[in-house]
Amino acid sequence: MRSMTEGAEARRSIISCIAILPLRRIRRHPLAGQDKGIASFLLALTLLLATPTHAQLADWIDTRPDAPGLNLAGATVITAASDADVVTLAADHLRRDLATVTGKTAGGDPIWAGTIGRNPAIDGLIATGKLDAKRLAGAWESFVIATVERPAPGVRRALVIAGSDRRGTAYGIYELSRAIGVSPWHWWADVTPLRQARLSVRPGTRRFGPPSVKYRGIFINDEDWGLTPWSATVFEPGTRGMGAKTYAKVFELLLRLKANTLWPAMHKISPAFNANPENAKLADRYGIVMGSSHAEPMLRNNVGEWTADAHDYDYGKNPDGVRAYWDERTRTNGKYDSIWTLGMRGIHDSGMQGADDMATRRKFLESIIADQRAMLARHVSRQVERVPQVFTPYKEVLDVYRAGLEIPDDVTLMWPDDNFGYIRRFPTPAERKRPGGSGIYYHLSYLGAPLSYLWLSTTPTALIAEEMGRAWDLGARAMWIVNVGDIKPAERETDYFLSLAWDAPGTRALGVEAWTRRWVAENIDAAQANEIAAVLAEHHRLNFIRRPEHLQWHLPGQKARMSPYSVAEADARLVAFDRNVASVRRIAGQIPEARRDAFFELLGYPVEAAAEANRRFFAAEAHDRLRDADLPRALARGTEARAADARIAGLTGTYDALAAGKWRGFIAVEPADGQWKSYRLTPPVLPAPSSAGPPPAVLAEPAASRDITLDLRRFTGSWRSVAGLGRNGPVLGSRTDRAVAGTAALSLPTGRWRAIVDLIPTYADGDGAPLQLVLRIDGKVYPLNITRETGNPAWAQAVLDNRISVELPEAVTAGTHRIELGAETGGILVEAIRFVPY
Repeated sequence: MRSMTEGAEARRSIISCIAILPLRRIRRHPLAGQDKGIASFLLALTLLLATPTHAQLADWIDTRPDAPGLNLAGATVITAASDADVVTLAADHLRRDLATVTGKTAGGDPIWAGTIGRNPAIDGLIATGKLDAKRLAGAWESFVIATVERPAPGVRRALVIAGSDRRGTAYGIYELSRAIGVSPWHWWADVTPLRQARLSVRPGTRRFGPPSVKYRGIFINDEDWGLTPWSATVFEPGTRGMGAKTYAKVFELLLRLKANTLWPAMHKISPAFNANPENAKLADRYGIVMGSSHAEPMLRNNVGEWTADAHDYDYGKNPDGVRAYWDERTRTNGKYDSIWTLGMRGIHDSGMQGADDMATRRKFLESIIADQRAMLARHVSRQVERVPQVFTPYKEVLDVYRAGLEIPDDVTLMWPDDNFGYIRRFPTPAERKRPGGSGIYYHLSYLGAPLSYLWLSTTPTALIAEEMGRAWDLGARAMWIVNVGDIKPAERETDYFLSLAWDAPGTRALGVEAWTRRWVAENIDAAQANEIAAVLAEHHRLNFIRRPEHLQWHLPGQKARMSPYSVAEADARLVAFDRNVASVRRIAGQIPEARRDAFFELLGYPVEAAAEANRRFFAAEAHDRLRDADLPRALARGTEARAADARIAGLTGTYDALAAGKWRGFIAVEPADGQWKSYRLTPPVLPAPSSAGPPPAVLAEPAASRDITLDLRRFTGSWRSVAGLGRNGPVLGSRTDRAVAGTAALSLPTGRWRAIVDLIPTYADGDGAPLQLVLRIDGKVYPLNITRETGNPAWAQAVLDNRISVELPEAVTAGTHRIELGAETGGILVEAIRFVPY
């Protein structure tokens, strides 16, 4: 037992130490005057600024003062005028990056960067045998970085970056930037490069590519509350936002992440990308392949570009008008590198008009696709089978595909997740043989039923690894697109997704935990990488149980109901958040000054904001539960809830002030306004302010649970152990290539017990197949078949809980039992096997 005052004060003391704020701006923080201890705490923190800086550099970069390799400090970057624009742009960025890191603009060795067939000097090195490019010619988006001795008369040595094509060369240039400590997120997350007096390249040839997935990129979506208003008011004031200045930053980010594809912002608040011809020209200069979402066929932004009556966007009654609308875009954009979305849905993310039955929908879509391909043959290439095209069976369109819709074999089939990170369908063996291949459309952010998640990025990296790894294993390798919302604050998850897309075998072999440590070292601080990675793992564990945007246990329009947590259970959850926040603040004092903004953006804000969102909700709920029984305690919890709400506002205000106001208005706490109410969290109702101080009161610890959970690590057999997804440790994963089985022993005390199997709500490998596994207890067989129907109430509950619970039909008695668990297919993730007393 402990007092309510002690528990609340302990939590408040953690929150009051604003160690994570950038020190040079702390005076402006809206919470800075709330606690007299902050000043002394920050004074002590300031003394730590002499901490040595730590940069994450490639292992082929040497910073020793007497290092013998090729000197990059003050290096000259040389390109050919005949090369692509993107090579010139990337070279300019490399010059800036070298000067930023070394402080020098002259005195180093030369860097030759160019594309095979477009750079005479590099072609000469290949012809004379000084540069080995035999595995580079004709490859897709590949490059080498090599030290070459005496590449030309009077030149002692040079670093040569040679690309197989224009993007390959650009990737090579940005790879060098990353190798010397310039993060892809240097601008988007204020990851300031750390100064190095000496940079040398160790001798040798380093080869990169081709990528694992041919087309890799992001979808900017649901940008109404972050990226577009910020662009319109802060970054490109005087515009509607999302113009050339913003897109140039997006394109650079994509290249630095070795991505090549963008689906641009498409909500009504944003200007239609292709409505301004200069945008397509800019994308071409950066070498970016432009596509469009599942709801925007033929590179058309319907909400911004279809100016006729919405009812006329109907292929059945207005085929000529619809065809002319699409044909115009093929004429204007046919000369650019594009991926053409085929098919038709509604104006926005809705079903196709004018087709009321399945047979009509199928007939319309087959005619539509034939018309669209004829346009591509006229305006892009007569060899239409060589034009990149994609068809996405999203939402209701999947049913049409299952009903026998014929899609040309050269068209890529883009399989979507269920909007919450669980891929609904994977290519069948027959589909894997198609020349067009398969792709995946994945979500890190979503506006829609049952509840949106638009504020904090809390999809576990381990879930991305599991689902996209399975997609790779099952042959979806032609195109991967991830919905990143506003880009921020999904930096790390986006980076991981694109790392997998570039090098799936290497990224998977590294593992999520090691990849996270490496990413933290690159973007925050190498010296604190282990501790920060542990904080991120705990952050995802807590928020996978319930996302901050899902902190209500009823759906919009339903009667409100409380969470399943008792006051004590909810407080135990808050204590876990408090521990994580305390770790963040302990680490904060060790972070170099140059990385403090990045620290706040990438770690401090999301961890603190998630903790405060939980505190706000559960303290307010405790107030409501206790009010009739213990008014003093209830009022104290009401005060706590209001304080948490104020701290969320204070943290967001600090974000607004970062980097001299660079991100002012970018982060919008959910729900940001009253739009789309049917898909969004109900605004929290906070208890009225109370003038009474919190009196001493007793707060009971959670009652000891009698539930018994089998330790899954005790299973012997062929199940995989998957870290990062379980509430209390690793989960068991089945395999795509063979059946799995395992055995464990368990003793139950006196009584009768309900046996419950908890699963992560994935989908089976087969199209529409149920999740199937077999549980045996002392030889008795219990087949478990869990049907997964996207959109029904069971699915809604599962994606909010990130869990499916299945109870066995019979009780289990006391004694020692042999537990056997088996599965025939991939896609099964067992989180727990629990025994609950009757």
